[in-house]
Amino acid sequence: MSLSPQEEELAQRWVSFRPEIKIVDCTIRDGGLMNDHQFEDQTVQAVYRACVEAGIDYMEFGYKGAREMYDTSKYGIWKFSHEDDLRRIVGDNDTDLKISVMADVDRTDIDRDILPRSDSVIDMVRVATYIHQVPGALAMIQDAHDKGYETCVNLMAASVVSLAEIEGALELFAQSPVNTIYVVDSFGSMFTEQVRMLLGHYLKHAQAAGKEVGIHAHNNQQLAFANTIEAISLGANYLDGSIAGLGRGAGNCPTELLVGFLRNPKYHLRPLLTCIRDALDPLRARMQWGPNIPYMITGQLNRHPRAAMAWEDSDTCHDHVAFYDSVIEEE
Repeated sequence: MSLSPQEEELAQRWVSFRPEIKIVDCTIRDGGLMNDHQFEDQTVQAVYRACVEAGIDYMEFGYKGAREMYDTSKYGIWKFSHEDDLRRIVGDNDTDLKISVMADVDRTDIDRDILPRSDSVIDMVRVATYIHQVPGALAMIQDAHDKGYETCVNLMAASVVSLAEIEGALELFAQSPVNTIYVVDSFGSMFTEQVRMLLGHYLKHAQAAGKEVGIHAHNNQQLAFANTIEAISLGANYLDGSIAGLGRGAGNCPTELLVGFLRNPKYHLRPLLTCIRDALDPLRARMQWGPNIPYMITGQLNRHPRAAMAWEDSDTCHDHVAFYDSVIEEE
């Protein structure tokens, strides 16, 4: 079936001819939630090389966690993403790839751990906030902006926040210096209808203020890729992914699927496949991630996957009926 001239123009603007689309790879940051951020340097270096060679726009290394709040004997270095550790992997990062870190509201010492941009290899700070923490998020966005960074804000667990509260937060973010506002499907519970509805609200506020909208999808119901495509079609330009889908619980939208879908010649698939073969597949022997029945259940119930993650580490992990019964009893 041939397209009309109007449809052809829309199709071209939709994906292939939107150079403003950016891929943010969060393999190490989100994947670190599955191993307490204890990646070996060679794994992080392999992901970094793959992102550089694949033409990925941003790589997110980890969190800027406050050292006083976390047991350093339990958590690895990417819970803190110190400047020396970043530079050990990337040097001065003399590449086109930009470096990102995530800063949780109330869990980051912004005065000590977020240096002036001129003293750091980091390009972008992403502020992660729950709805009740929005005032703190605004302060952190302003601080990072004043220090010279690109900024994003990830409003987490949007699926359990009322639309009125989301609208109020969006109004405040639109007035802030943040560059990009993210729709975050923290629980992997959203269907296309929810993504479409939320994108409409986010875009209304963001575009009026000259800002971008991003999408961060989890794969509990195996919809992360489909929901990201839907967000792209509506106008989201910042797309989160992780190589091989490595991320918390059911994982994220696979970066390699985004590269294949976008068909932008600046992106290259082979380096990602090499990274999967050489660096990530070997991790599966001791580190499990990706869609499964317990993660599906928490996604369908619109719940945080922590219960499913704990079940996966138990001796009864294969008894999916027992897990279902246990979570239904909490309803």
